[in-house]
Amino acid sequence: MNTLNPILGTLGRCLLGLYFLIPGISKVTGFEANAAYMELHGMVFVPFFLVVTLVLQIGGGLFLIAGYKVRLTALMFAAMTLVINIVMHDFWNVYEGLSQGHETQNFVKNLAIMAGLLVLGSVQGDQPLSLDKRLSQQSGE
Repeated sequence: MNTLNPILGTLGRCLLGLYFLIPGISKVTGFEANAAYMELHGMVFVPFFLVVTLVLQIGGGLFLIAGYKVRLTALMFAAMTLVINIVMHDFWNVYEGLSQGHETQNFVKNLAIMAGLLVLGSVQGDQPLSLDKRLSQQSGE
């Protein structure tokens, strides 16, 4: 089982990275639709927050996939997911044109993603098969 741990850890880290990278890219290609969705939820400074979100999602997603600054990135994404859950997937509010059931599903799904990010962020030291590990090996030479 110990030989499987690095593979499973790397696969999980990369999947979490993809979970943020792909929506980050879609926010670039669907900027107006995402802005409208944010405005529907009463967000202020929508263009600013949308750009910040897409930069964090694309950059952080790539960081997780590459295994760079994993702990910091995972904890940043956990905090970001919590904020997004409270502001954007507020199923306790009813919005015309939005399904309350869909928002509830997104809220609960994001709690599970946040749990995975917290587990990833709790790991001390360098991740197997990561840029962090490679860089620490080079600095130790």
